[in-house]
Amino acid sequence: MTIKRMDNVLIVVDDLEAVKRFFIALGLTLEGETTVEGPEVGHLIGLENVRATLAMLRTPDGQGIELDKFHAPHAIRFGPVDAPVNTLGYRRVMFAVDDVDATVARMREHGAGIIGEMRYEASYRLAYIRGPEGIIVGLAEAQGS
Repeated sequence: MTIKRMDNVLIVVDDLEAVKRFFIALGLTLEGETTVEGPEVGHLIGLENVRATLAMLRTPDGQGIELDKFHAPHAIRFGPVDAPVNTLGYRRVMFAVDDVDATVARMREHGAGIIGEMRYEASYRLAYIRGPEGIIVGLAEAQGS
């Protein structure tokens, strides 16, 4: 048996509203929001007395990003907010865009900072930006052809 598809990526956040605004400005759509709690949720994720608000966002092609704000138990910050890309663990999500420059400019208006950018031969233009809570987003623009 093989994997059918990637369903979603989870990002635990403290300021749910700011991170939602960031991803919506990037071009994702808010699909829904709910609060989950209780022993079944706790059993699934290995925590007790869980209460969390979840927001599900979708890319134009249907890929999901789930944002979770834990009310109980409170989320634990592991490392600095501006941890570098080579920090162990999940570090970034990357999106294909039509225009890196326009996307970076638009996201700067929403508080994003540029980490760096480069051109990969004649095929890709790449940029890394940092959004709320240190979230790193990669932007890839196909070049030529």
